[in-house]
Amino acid sequence: MRHPTGWEKRFDEPVPLPKGGELQTLREAGAYIEKLPRKTHDRPEWLTAIRILLATAEGKDSIIHARIAMMKALYPGDRAFDPTRKDPHWGKRKLKRDQ
Repeated sequence: MRHPTGWEKRFDEPVPLPKGGELQTLREAGAYIEKLPRKTHDRPEWLTAIRILLATAEGKDSIIHARIAMMKALYPGDRAFDPTRKDPHWGKRKLKRDQ
C-alpha cells in the first residue's frame, strides 16, 4: 500500500469544524482556509496554520503539527490552562514545624 504524499496526506484524527463536519486531509484543510474571510485569514494563528500545512505537504513537517495548528486556529483559547479550575493538592496539610 502506498502512503499518500503532499496534499493527500490524512490527519491521524479528523479535525472537527465548529459548525459541524470535519477535515480529513491537508487538501481539505487548505480549501477550508482559502474560503475564510481575509480578516480571519490574516490572523497570526491562521498564518501559522498555513505555514505548517505547506511545510507538511512538502514533507518538511509532521502531520500531527498540522493538526495541532489547525485546532489552535479553529479554537483559539479553548484549551488554555485555567489555574482556578482545580485546587492544587499541596498546601492543604501543614508541615509538622508549622503546627
